Amino acid sequence: MMRTSGFGVLSLLALALLAACGEQGRDAAPSPSSAPAPLVETAPTPRPATEVAERWLTQRDEGDNVDSVAVWSDGVERNWLLATAKESDILIIYDAATGERLGEAGGTGNAPGRLLRPNGLFVIDDLVWIVERDNHRLQALSLPDFAPLGIFGADVLVKPYGLWMERADTGYRIFVTDSYETVDEQVPPDAELDGRLHRFDIVDRDGRFELVEHRRLGPTEGVGRLFKVESLWGDPANDRLLVADEHPDALNLKIFDLEGRFTGETALDGELFYEPEGTALDACEDGRGFWVVTDQDHLDNRFLVLDRLGLDVLGAFTGAVTANTDGVWLHPAPLPGFPGGAFYAVHDDGNVGAFDWAEVQSALNLTPCTQDVMQ
Repeated sequence: MMRTSGFGVLSLLALALLAACGEQGRDAAPSPSSAPAPLVETAPTPRPATEVAERWLTQRDEGDNVDSVAVWSDGVERNWLLATAKESDILIIYDAATGERLGEAGGTGNAPGRLLRPNGLFVIDDLVWIVERDNHRLQALSLPDFAPLGIFGADVLVKPYGLWMERADTGYRIFVTDSYETVDEQVPPDAELDGRLHRFDIVDRDGRFELVEHRRLGPTEGVGRLFKVESLWGDPANDRLLVADEHPDALNLKIFDLEGRFTGETALDGELFYEPEGTALDACEDGRGFWVVTDQDHLDNRFLVLDRLGLDVLGAFTGAVTANTDGVWLHPAPLPGFPGGAFYAVHDDGNVGAFDWAEVQSALNLTPCTQDVMQ
């Protein structure tokens, strides 16, 4: 018979107790499924966009390298959609109602009426004003004959891209963006950013235009600095000029007044994921209205619609085809086939898509300017 000493009994009891405690500890430990999940940071994503199909697209020609668009109408029969073609140095003339190509104007050169890499354009009254990047100038042509009326800024502009203008007492006030670079194609030092925005005050002397004042604008310090600029648009009723900054460190709209002073405010911070491009405004007579700002991308191209006053994003839409959009133009007045106005957007450098503006507003549940607001 095997005997166990008192010390041995105590040892066995201690081992049993330790084993029991171990079992209890294992039972008390949380299972992997009940353990708290580690925190995972989710990258921000663009807000959802509603697809609105284009009514039509113009015939595509990538050799033109289409950049910006604008509408001119004689109020009777001629409704033209004009587009700058950067590679062929022309203005393409489309029918604004159907997209049919009707003709062209301009041609390569630096003589009056000729163009060299035309970028931004603006139609006002019976005039089209064009920024030419490689002629470093701003040019005015009459409509519908495209006769040259004046050339400005060749002594001060370096690499101009976009323009917006308004009527002044005796002529026009014009703002032009200038995205000049260093010799190694970088953004210049802060001290040299004062020419990112230019203002030209031009008087109309019976059809003969004369420059009366030019100002170099653009902050050289703080959040108002403009790094990479092209698109801009103004709202005279609210003394606002929105300038899109495409630089990765900005990706927002800088808000200036119509004297060209930075207000200290920006918009769309955190809402833009690509590059802010073509900008337009639907200004209602009752003070309401909608901004449209392009978030340009080859695959996820979208148009953000903002409240005119608060600059809050009300929604976003995208075309069925249109992508990589540079210039846009919003024509809120009726056109044949577009009783509620039309929104035009360049598609990937080669052609232009036309959207029914009333259809866009309906898709985003917006109250159009022409519809009475419930009190």
